[in-house]
Amino acid sequence: MLNILAAVLLFGFIVLVHEFGHFLLAKCSGIGVVEFSVGMGPRLISFQKGETRYSIKALPFGGSCMMVGEDAENPDPKAFNNKPVLSRIAVIAAGPVFNFILAFLFAMIIVAQVGHDAPVLTGVMEGSPAEEAGLQAGDCITRINGRHITAYRDIMLYTFSHPGQEMKVQFTRPSDGLAGTEAGASAEATGKNDGPTSGMVVLTPRFSEEYNSYMMGVQFGGYQKVHGILPLIHYSAYEVKYCVMSTMDSLGMLFRHQIRAEEAVTGPVGIVNMVGETVQEGRQIGARAVVLVLANWVLLLSSSLGIMNLLPIPALDGGRLVFLLIELVRGKPVDPEKEGMVHMAGMAVLMTLMVLVLFNDIRNLM
Repeated sequence: MLNILAAVLLFGFIVLVHEFGHFLLAKCSGIGVVEFSVGMGPRLISFQKGETRYSIKALPFGGSCMMVGEDAENPDPKAFNNKPVLSRIAVIAAGPVFNFILAFLFAMIIVAQVGHDAPVLTGVMEGSPAEEAGLQAGDCITRINGRHITAYRDIMLYTFSHPGQEMKVQFTRPSDGLAGTEAGASAEATGKNDGPTSGMVVLTPRFSEEYNSYMMGVQFGGYQKVHGILPLIHYSAYEVKYCVMSTMDSLGMLFRHQIRAEEAVTGPVGIVNMVGETVQEGRQIGARAVVLVLANWVLLLSSSLGIMNLLPIPALDGGRLVFLLIELVRGKPVDPEKEGMVHMAGMAVLMTLMVLVLFNDIRNLM
């Protein structure tokens, strides 16, 4: 029960930060806020302060920041729709932005404690595509098919999301010589082999029955401690970027029919269950493990919530931003009635999807 409670509070905290972003920018822009709430459904606790009612509601999934004149014409000068378009864009974008800020702060905790997984090879498997292409221990992978590589997780993610695809692998090698590569031939011809040299190989991962996935056949040494504030900031920003990239790659695989919807999408019930299970596992190790588990979940969920809300889907922040950007370009707003109809249709579709995801979560738990 304590694990489930921790998961619910964690989820509520992430939503609270998202809604607080909308709330803070609304207040700073002079927009009236009717109600700021955490959760959905009937109110459990509520109090009025100034023009705003603050509420905690029964269902700890979701939240809201209801602003004056947000969805209808209102003559009040504090109404949302009466403010400049750039102010409204800032208010709507603030929710996802605050999610990314929250993810970054917790990423700093993780990187400071765990370190960073550099994409430096400690070895290659015998007979693997990596060995056949000429990669060897000490090589640092820098790009795959043009995508920048910062950690070995980037390589795993790319291989997973592009199964069986030919890969142009760029790397640097600290040792002398790059046998079998264009850079090696150039270095040999010039006699300059006294420093790190760049190279590129082409390989195609092969399917492994043992691991049930496509593999290059490379090995890595794990995490290394990060020293200094600037590397800490750099690798913490990378952690957020990695979460965003993994979310986008998962959506890409879903649209390409490489994975099923129930494998790519998990609802609040499923998330709470997974958080609870990992917290339970962390408790068996110690308090530090629990802190790192919770920090990892905040990083993953907050960054995922941020990117999902920026997708141009009606009724979400991204859908509303689309209409505001159209207004910015045209110099006049889209007909509020038409915009409202689009958002209502989007909300109906989202509610249907939520019911289906909820059903799938409950089925998986049984």
